[in-house]
Amino acid sequence: MKLTTAQALVRWLLAQRSETLDGREVPLFPGVFAIFGHGNVLGLGTALEERREELPLWRGQTEQGMALAAVGYAKATHRRQVGVVTSSIGPGALNMVTAAGVAHANRLPVLLLPGDTFTSRAPDPVLQQVEHFGDPTATVNDAFRAVSRYFDRITRPEQLLSTLPQVARVLTDPADAGPVTLALPQDVQVETYDFPDSLFEPVTHRPLRPRPDRRALTEAAGALRSARKPLLVLGGGVRYSGAGGRALAFAERHGIPVTETTAGRTLVPHGHPLHAGPLGVTGSASANVLAAEADVVLAVGTRLQDFTTASWTVFSPDVRLVTLNAARFDAVKHGALAVVGDAEAGLADLAAQLESWQIDPLWTERAAAERGRWDAHIDSLRAASGEVPTYAQVVGAVNDLSEPHDYVMTASGGMPGELIGGWRGSGSVGMDVEYGFSCMGYELAGAWGAAMAHTGGLVTTMLGDGSYLMLNSELFSAAFAGHPFVAVVCDNDGYAVIARLQEGQGGKPFNNFLADCRSAHTSPPRVDFAKHAESLGCAVFTASSLDDVRTAYAEAREAAVAGQRPAVVVVRTQPSSWTEAGAWWEVGVPEHLSGREGFERGKSGQVRYVKP
Repeated sequence: MKLTTAQALVRWLLAQRSETLDGREVPLFPGVFAIFGHGNVLGLGTALEERREELPLWRGQTEQGMALAAVGYAKATHRRQVGVVTSSIGPGALNMVTAAGVAHANRLPVLLLPGDTFTSRAPDPVLQQVEHFGDPTATVNDAFRAVSRYFDRITRPEQLLSTLPQVARVLTDPADAGPVTLALPQDVQVETYDFPDSLFEPVTHRPLRPRPDRRALTEAAGALRSARKPLLVLGGGVRYSGAGGRALAFAERHGIPVTETTAGRTLVPHGHPLHAGPLGVTGSASANVLAAEADVVLAVGTRLQDFTTASWTVFSPDVRLVTLNAARFDAVKHGALAVVGDAEAGLADLAAQLESWQIDPLWTERAAAERGRWDAHIDSLRAASGEVPTYAQVVGAVNDLSEPHDYVMTASGGMPGELIGGWRGSGSVGMDVEYGFSCMGYELAGAWGAAMAHTGGLVTTMLGDGSYLMLNSELFSAAFAGHPFVAVVCDNDGYAVIARLQEGQGGKPFNNFLADCRSAHTSPPRVDFAKHAESLGCAVFTASSLDDVRTAYAEAREAAVAGQRPAVVVVRTQPSSWTEAGAWWEVGVPEHLSGREGFERGKSGQVRYVKP
């Protein structure tokens, strides 16, 4: 059929289906986020308008915000659905690069369709074109290459025939998942071609479950049988595989204590006797104590990021590391015994090899005992007296009032440590802490996407005043479109968690708290977050005490659902009270600062490569 390049692309998007982890068939591409400009309005824009009843289109306020919303959507659907984002050329395209980095770091699929300059070069230099003196083929869209799993620039309509299967592969493959960028020159978007009908036949993409190599499984089983104190670490790959139940059954069958990474958080019910708590810098002292004693660690579906491993000081130097991961790239890190395969299939195969093997129940009992001590610590933080609430107290109030199938989010500042370390989940997958890229502003834009996808419960996003000021425009997008969620904004007058890092290592207070920033005013202006959020169409509630937080959050939940729009709770919080897991994190410390001694001590305990 004779179609423009843009029409063919939209028709192909509509033909792609996805099978969810519970067996339902849904659109692989449930909708498109778009801001139109001269680089996409008459090509892709016209093609989208023609199919507007079949492919919903959402208009955001910033290209970065829209792309972050698409990332949040992918996370909330366990990577089974993919948001599409299109922009004009130039600044509109470059605004999406940060969001592409978020998706790349977190292994989340998103399809980015930036407009591009004319392949004919007839009107060069076109509006918004950046000219490269030595390379006329280069455009700003080449910036996406560093943050895309797959990048292509479509310079002929027929190139879609070879590139679209690769687009689908990357977006649906558990080992390769990440952002795809198709740069679309605006003259090529409107060029026609006789596309084969078969390109638009419906295709259903089902979860891939590659099984591990049998020899690798045998080696892994042997390593576990030799263990006296094994530890099971569950990452985001367990979530995306839908293997949470399988992992817990595996732990129960063999008596292995379980801990979670940031991306794997809330996979295990908090009160489960084998739950040791979350691991690492933003995790729990309970999990870190067990990790330091573990002789064999089975890490499933995790890339073992530095916050999870406390910059590789959380494990014993004598640990044996066994990794089960769909991506060989992640499985082989740090000399681990690599088992490459799907988490669900791999754990089933490994359990068959281990049969009735059990470990010493005294080690099993340590998990509950250590987590009990951590729970008591969190209880004390939540119960602390003071006129101004702490982050821990705000998290506790939200936790207590949340329902089992709700969804809680954060991304940056001090809130990740509070949510990861202090949240008590029911075992449903209900948390998104974007701590792969830790992108300020994801909290609100990502919540818009998550609210579209997570319809079984209410989405609550928690953030600081710095993140709110960084990117808040998608509050209006969500209010306008009718997607409800609750945003809890904790105002502590600046970048408090970076000030903690700065001052905790012996640096002087500088450029983090607003009071330590350069200003021409003796009494600088303050932001009225409540009035600002109200002006963007949100229901707004304020709180100044812990009791106020509870009341305001309960009212915000009702208002969000009833009004089909975001509800914002603004609360003043303590700037210097934090939940600490007692783990080390490597940052560069100058020799003249007091933190250098701790830096040297931490480096001395760093495991650079595990023993075979």
